[in-house]
Amino acid sequence: MTRPRRVRIRAYAKVNLSLRVGAVQPDGFHPLQTVFQSLALHDTLEIALRRGPFELTCSDPGVPVGDRNLVTRAARELWSALGRPGEPRDVAMHLVKHIPMQSGLGGGSSDAASALSALARLWRPRGAMPDLAAIAARLGSDVPYFLLGGTALGLSRGQELYPLEDLPGFFVVLALPAFGVATADAYRWFDEDRGTPGASPGGAAGAISAWHGLSLALANDLEAPVARRHPEIGAARRTLEGAGAEAASMTGSGSAVFGLFAAAPAARRAARAVAEAGFVALLTRTVDRRTCQRVHFSFASSSPRHA
Repeated sequence: MTRPRRVRIRAYAKVNLSLRVGAVQPDGFHPLQTVFQSLALHDTLEIALRRGPFELTCSDPGVPVGDRNLVTRAARELWSALGRPGEPRDVAMHLVKHIPMQSGLGGGSSDAASALSALARLWRPRGAMPDLAAIAARLGSDVPYFLLGGTALGLSRGQELYPLEDLPGFFVVLALPAFGVATADAYRWFDEDRGTPGASPGGAAGAISAWHGLSLALANDLEAPVARRHPEIGAARRTLEGAGAEAASMTGSGSAVFGLFAAAPAARRAARAVAEAGFVALLTRTVDRRTCQRVHFSFASSSPRHA
């Protein structure tokens, strides 16, 4: 098979339909039990082989492109795992951002997972392919999920994954406040609030019909501590519930709040209500594992665009 010179790959967003958090452990991490769900909302990575130093550019000037970007780190990890000396080279990558940063939608982690998949295709080794899931786990707790996609149960730090039967499709309305939430802050607030009178983990945020008549309760233990510091989180959830969401919850460590809708007209009306309430509203839908794992490379007719 001819090795491609250019590829384009999507990096799908996610929501946490459920996120239960345990007490911090001696290693500084919290044990998690979460249900991930992929969304159609996505970033796009455009990648071309060309001679010269490794280069990453981005459509959003606010996104770092050096060592702080997981795409750069993914390239370095895979290059090293392939036994190649020095720094990655001879590839140019352009990241087209649509997933908001610090929103709990997993944009950076998904970008890293898609970079691993694409670069593994471009740098196809002569010998055995390195374990991409192991490399993904070194990059971040939820990066391995994005190699899987669809509906999945995540345990431990989120990287112990069990594929679940994909949920029925939903339209999803995202309410985005004018601020982001750093993951470290959300977990610190969770720890600070434990044992505080009147502070309890987030309650159920509604339930949806899931598998063969069973229901799935939405709940996020990080929502209450984040909403205490940012009341806009609660306002966004109430707006979505008032607009008819079957269930609504904050995703991950925030700041995005999502609502699930069975029908597109109801979702469009809810998106208008969210915008009128002062939030950025995004309308998307869930996608299944087959969509995420489908060969989603398209061969570009020109080199990646550069900012």
